Amino acid sequence: MARTPSTMLPLGTAAPDFKLMNVDGREVALADFAGKPALLVMFMCNHCPFVVHVADELARLGSEYIGRGVAVVGINSNDTATHPADSPERMVAEAEERGYAFPYLFDETQAVAKAYRAACTPDFFLFDQDRKLVYRGQLDDSRPGNGVPVTGKDLRAALDAVIARAAPASEQRASLGCNIKWKAGNEPEYFG
Repeated sequence: MARTPSTMLPLGTAAPDFKLMNVDGREVALADFAGKPALLVMFMCNHCPFVVHVADELARLGSEYIGRGVAVVGINSNDTATHPADSPERMVAEAEERGYAFPYLFDETQAVAKAYRAACTPDFFLFDQDRKLVYRGQLDDSRPGNGVPVTGKDLRAALDAVIARAAPASEQRASLGCNIKWKAGNEPEYFG
């Protein structure tokens, strides 16, 4: 597994638009979340050991913060030809097994990942009510095999700040995970 950090998109960046297919067969778009106090976009997948390590916490965090009015969405942008474990059919099963309360969307063209400058799984982007980026960093310090418990403390602190209409801490540590599995010839200029 290639250890890839997030690109740390500049704070204040406007949320790029998207319209993607959810595991339930309906399209979900950025506009569907208008009026929500915050939007959390998570680039993730089914097979990555870094995502598998935190998946139960992503399910808990998603349910908790959706209950607090936050819009939460997961996006899988991996090439399913090379990584069939991330296919839309397997995404349906993964969402059911994990109990994801948030939409889990498939970015087949990888255009949305590129628009967000997403680099790894998991990669987190938190936008405020005005859909300006206020946090792009790690879930917490836990990584596969490092013995640190998965708590979601960094992302939870950022979410709590946004809900309270405060700014998250300015010191933000990059997320780390497997690189997004780009289709051959589709790698963005920021990859590698």
